[in-house]
Amino acid sequence: MSKIIATVLGVGYLRPAPGTWGSLAALPLFWVLHVLGGFWLALLAVVAVFALGWWATEREIAGKADHDPSEIVIDEVVGQWIALLPISFGAGMMGAEITRLWPGWVAGFLLFRLFDIWKPWFVGWADRRGDALGVMLDDVIAGLFAALVAIVMAGVAHGLLM
Repeated sequence: MSKIIATVLGVGYLRPAPGTWGSLAALPLFWVLHVLGGFWLALLAVVAVFALGWWATEREIAGKADHDPSEIVIDEVVGQWIALLPISFGAGMMGAEITRLWPGWVAGFLLFRLFDIWKPWFVGWADRRGDALGVMLDDVIAGLFAALVAIVMAGVAHGLLM
């Protein structure tokens, strides 16, 4: 069960760039969460999948030299969802269909991948922990950075921060 969760039903075995595949897999799942329950269900899912992912990752890396094998992509799902939370919130506040906010989807995806690969500041710190929590946290922090930058970009694009 932990392998199924950690690899997101085997998505983590796709090559090349399994982290990108994990992030792509997160997109339709997030859309479903938003449609079914809006921002609050999406936020609850982030918390629940983080806990489940931490457990699964702990089981999968136990006794192994590699603390962050590339096939573990549940962390990308959580981080990607965090990057998309502002879109869910905004769509809910405006009563808009979430797919109409497509520039936010593109920005959230690209920014999350940028911060996850680049690993600046706290993202790199979490990654260097060398444990299951670090595997999950680096993507949580990358998702938070992506969400913050996307919020600023949306503010500039809508003339709110000029």
